Amino acid sequence: MHKKLSAISIAALLGLSLSACVDGIEADDADISAEEVGEEPEASTADDADNAPDAQEAEAEEAEQEREREAEEAEADEAEREAEEEAAVEDEPANEETPGQRNARQSAESYLNYTAFSRQGLIEQLEFEEFSTEDAEYAVDHVEVDWNEQAVKSAESYLEYTSFSLQGLIDQLEFEGFTPEQAQHGANEAY
Repeated sequence: MHKKLSAISIAALLGLSLSACVDGIEADDADISAEEVGEEPEASTADDADNAPDAQEAEAEEAEQEREREAEEAEADEAEREAEEEAAVEDEPANEETPGQRNARQSAESYLNYTAFSRQGLIEQLEFEEFSTEDAEYAVDHVEVDWNEQAVKSAESYLEYTSFSLQGLIDQLEFEGFTPEQAQHGANEAY
């Protein structure tokens, strides 16, 4: 045991790699085992001397590959961290909102909880409340809303109190400011 600790300590002092240290310990153990059973330890051969530079080259190459892997992992971790930071910034619009933007966004959310709107219809409603066009557009762009779902809700609402042909309902939804695709979707789902 004393030889193993000495070999590790010497390897550490000399800056040898762990694998070189382990190879040395195994060689020491082989010598001890041979001595213990009364055999002569194996003598080094010329092949061992020839293999030493190859082993050192292999260790150096392995160390270089490990450094490259670590660098790649560090780059990947950094890219992931940056992506998470960007996503966090995008998910928190309230941090940089002006009071007008915040109030318009809250008003837009309130309207959408009460009734269905098209994007354009909601902007016009916010402008009617005297929000600036910029704040109204900001608000509409920063609320979570599915405009196709809004078109369906609006179409269902119309059909609850009056009759429409399919095309008449599509036309009405477009008049409200839904895109032709949204109006078609809403009318087809509600009809």
